[in-house]
Amino acid sequence: MELNNRSYRNIFKEIGKTDEEIEKKIKDAVHTFFYDENEKIFSKAGDDMGYLTDTGNNDARTEGMSYGMMMCVQLDMKEEFDRIWKWSKTYMYMEDGENEGYFAWSCALDGTPNAYGPAPDGEEFFAMALFFASHRWGDGEGIFNYSEQAREILSACLHKGENGRPGQAMWNRDNAQILFVPGCPFTDPSYHLPHFYDLFALWANEEDREFWKKAADSSRKYLATACHKETGLSSEYANFDGTPYDKQMPWGGYFGNFYSDAYRTAANIGLDAEWFGIDEGQVCAPIKMMKFFGTDLEACRCEFKIDGTPLDRTLLHPLGLLATTAQGTLSVPYSDDENSDFAIARQWVEWFWNQPMRKGVRRYYDNCLYMFALLALSGRYRMW
Repeated sequence: MELNNRSYRNIFKEIGKTDEEIEKKIKDAVHTFFYDENEKIFSKAGDDMGYLTDTGNNDARTEGMSYGMMMCVQLDMKEEFDRIWKWSKTYMYMEDGENEGYFAWSCALDGTPNAYGPAPDGEEFFAMALFFASHRWGDGEGIFNYSEQAREILSACLHKGENGRPGQAMWNRDNAQILFVPGCPFTDPSYHLPHFYDLFALWANEEDREFWKKAADSSRKYLATACHKETGLSSEYANFDGTPYDKQMPWGGYFGNFYSDAYRTAANIGLDAEWFGIDEGQVCAPIKMMKFFGTDLEACRCEFKIDGTPLDRTLLHPLGLLATTAQGTLSVPYSDDENSDFAIARQWVEWFWNQPMRKGVRRYYDNCLYMFALLALSGRYRMW
């Protein structure tokens, strides 16, 4: 598969932004996210490590750490990438016990684990970012042998629980669907990244490549069922048949509605459409969402059932919802027809372009999703 010479859509240019405007937008966002003393998410730790802070919870999470690595490899920021990876490997990686081979999903900012369980979206982003780093910068020694580290992560994800190895896998081997946590009987639609799995099928351990092909196909078909046929909305957690998982969680709360986790699904579908363009019925979900929300951003300021029923709960991450929906524009073909789907999508991209990064204590999740949308819509979120 030829990756190096392919071109990527620049949606910002499609709606009339200049190269200079786009470059400034990205440069300013990178400064804010990584270096601005008041608003940054990234912090250096000692001479050679660093972490991303979930500012709402004052911890470091595998979600944010792996996101940060993906941003850094896309932006050619090797020093920051290596710092984040070394912190993750030093403090989050579990070398023994039930979850050996996985990463503790939450740590205090001094590296002390807050939990000893993993979150599978972290592992899949770690692995993909490491493969890209290997191809962009070359493998180093030890933990900086990026491709070897990626293959080891993916092997653990699939083979824990086999041949006397403790723990449970992160994927259901029967239906090839990623699990919300290892061993649980449901999934999270926003964890489904078929565009990653197609690349894992090229670069993972040879004995696992057929499984990753199956996982890519399974996830695209799954997303077609998990996204509501009229609204395009998906739930935070869902059953393997795509229906919302509406049981109460042990830690409290229901996650069977369209809320924070679920915003990422549209962004993932958009990026998959750009990278691979394989449609199993899922590609139409983002534009359905845009049409459902309409032209009034204030109309999408609450939690929804996936059929579009509004609920009495204010959304926590408005910029995150805007960013991910705008990124879904990658699934909508360009058109200059004022009555086309792209005319609707264009409005979401314009809204995103004009929206500043979030400030304050809840900025972490929103600004992570903002950074990904900025990269994707400018053609900078690429396969390496």
